Order: sequence, then structure tokens, then C-alpha cells
Amino acid sequence: MNNPCGLYIHIPFCSGKCPYCSFFSKTAGSTETENYVSQLIKLIQYYSGVYSGKLFDTIYIGGGTPSIIGTEKLCRIVEKSMECFNIIKSPEITVEMNPTSAQRIDFKKLAKSGVNRISLGVQSSDEQELKLLGRKHSCSDVRKSVELMHSAGIYNISFDLMIGISRQTEKSMLSSIDFCIENGARHISAYILKIEEGTPYQKIYRTLNLPDEDTQADLYSLMCGYLESKGYMQYEISNFSQKGFESRHNLKYWRCDEYLGLGASAHSMMDKKRFFFPDDMQSFYNNITVSDGIGASAEEYVMLGLRLSEGIFFDDYKKFFSYSFPEAALNTAAKYQKYGLVRISDKGISLTKSGFLVSNSIIADILNYI
Repeated sequence: MNNPCGLYIHIPFCSGKCPYCSFFSKTAGSTETENYVSQLIKLIQYYSGVYSGKLFDTIYIGGGTPSIIGTEKLCRIVEKSMECFNIIKSPEITVEMNPTSAQRIDFKKLAKSGVNRISLGVQSSDEQELKLLGRKHSCSDVRKSVELMHSAGIYNISFDLMIGISRQTEKSMLSSIDFCIENGARHISAYILKIEEGTPYQKIYRTLNLPDEDTQADLYSLMCGYLESKGYMQYEISNFSQKGFESRHNLKYWRCDEYLGLGASAHSMMDKKRFFFPDDMQSFYNNITVSDGIGASAEEYVMLGLRLSEGIFFDDYKKFFSYSFPEAALNTAAKYQKYGLVRISDKGISLTKSGFLVSNSIIADILNYI
């Protein structure tokens, strides 16, 4: 728990709601975005005092679509965070964007404020797939956005992709991966589409003609092998990167490091306590947070750690909890090792690529003995 913390800033605004998205987001005009950023600045000042003894090494501005609030507001958030929090000399500073609003960003100003990483919501390079996903950008928009980033000296770009979507084929999926690589992706996050409760997609689920679980598994396996052949190592179930370009911020979540989340619906885990801002703007403006219990428990450590390709190291586990990894849990994991789903050594335990496909059931079984 002595590792530096991460700072997460949530911008809930979007130009419209994608039919598969269940995250808290809303449309807003310039007055509301200005009010929101002003409140964020106040909270940055307040919480930097609360956690004045903590060191931070990452800032992640997510959403929503942070890029729609514009360059000036993004720079204000980053610069105030750098001014108020105790942040290392060379932090990783990420901003999420979509390919349309990104074209209105002055990346040179953004880079000057300290931003050095962009997460770009591409999802697919197939125009028909983009249309079915409700995305408003084109491949041309992606290329233009990346050119602007590169011209400002920002080359650490992560591309989001979605697999298992309607009408997707092996060919179209590989084409989307190639598109990301050709446009300089250092990091690729690839998520299997899940139908979330309360989304428009849930209402029309039966008409979507989505691939079945076996087909999704085949696409996932093909994707993992293909990305590895192109030099993108899988370091987490859904995340791949060139060497040295793993998301330092997101690794904090999986390693149970501390992180502070500011903004409507933002979650935190500080001093082994979880709390969050509810999914409503009024709570945010009144700085009302809700306690969410104890964080960094043994169960949580194992559940999140086994999402990583490196898995869990026994020495780290013992340092974290002052006792050894439970033998009963190890014996349970050994059952899956026989089938090539789990890897156990004298140093630690991890899931194999095949194990990732059925990770939920394996991890749930192991957790019974933690």
C-alpha cells in the first residue's frame, strides 16, 4: 500500500448516449460544463489537503467524453491537479477522447499542461459495425485525430476496440486491429460486448444477431494470438501493449493500489476505504460521497490480481496481508492447472490465456478459500 496513488477525474458529458453504454453520462451546454469544472477545481483543492501526505504518479481524466469540454477546461483541470497534489516529476497523464471531438482539441496546449497519453474510443474500423454501435465517427476522423496528437509530440496512444459485436467477422476484427496498429497504437484495450441492464441494446437484444459465447471465445483467442504476433503483449484480460506502454494508472486498480476519484459517479479507494460520488450531479456539487466499505481485502486482491497475466506473487501477497496465500485456495487452483487453465509456480499463480476465457468461474471457485 506504499505505492504512489492515482488520481481519477470523471467528466460525465457526452454528445449522445451509445446504445451499449451503461455508464453515468449526460449532455450539457457550456454553462453546465463550466460549473462542473469550477466544482472540480474546488474539490481538487479540498482533497489535496485531505491527502497531503500521499504521493501521486498518475492522472486519468475519463468519462463520458472529456474531450467535448475543450482544451482550456482540460488544461485547467490538469494544471490545478499538478499544482495542488503531491505528484512525481514525470507522471502518466491520460485523457479519454472520441475521434470527432478530439479534432477540436489543441494538443500542443494539452501537451504543455502535462498530458502525455490519450485513450481513443475507436471500437471498430468497419463503417457498418460503427453504425450498429451508434458511433458517429469515421476512420478518417481517427486518422486526423492521431495526426494532431503526433504533431504535438503525443505518441502514447491507446485505442479502444470492441469484439463480439453484431455482424463482426474474424476478417473485420483483424482489420480493426491492423487499423489501430497502422495508426500508431502503443496500447490496445479490447472488450467483449456485454449487454448491460437498462441500455437500449438490452431492449433490442434479440434482434442484434450477436455471436454466441463459443464464437466470442474464438474471436478472443484469435485476437490475443494476433496481437502478440504484432508485438502487443497481453498484460491483463482485456489489455495489450507494446513493451513499456502498459497503463500505469489502470494497473493500480488491478494491484489494489490507492486511487482517488473526483467527479459525479467517480469511485475511490484510499486508506483501505472505498467511497464514491453517486450518479447524480447534485451530490457532486454538494461534495457528498457514499462509503462503500473496506477496500483491498484478500478476496479483492485475488479477484483483481488474477485478471493480470502476471497473476499474483506469493511474496507480494504475504507482504500485503502478513500471512501466506491460503493452501486450500492453492489446492483449488491446482485442479484447473491440470486442464491448462491455471499456472502455478513457486513464485505465484496466474491464469493462462485459456483460463482467461473462463476466468469468472475459476476466480469465484478460488475465492471460496481465501
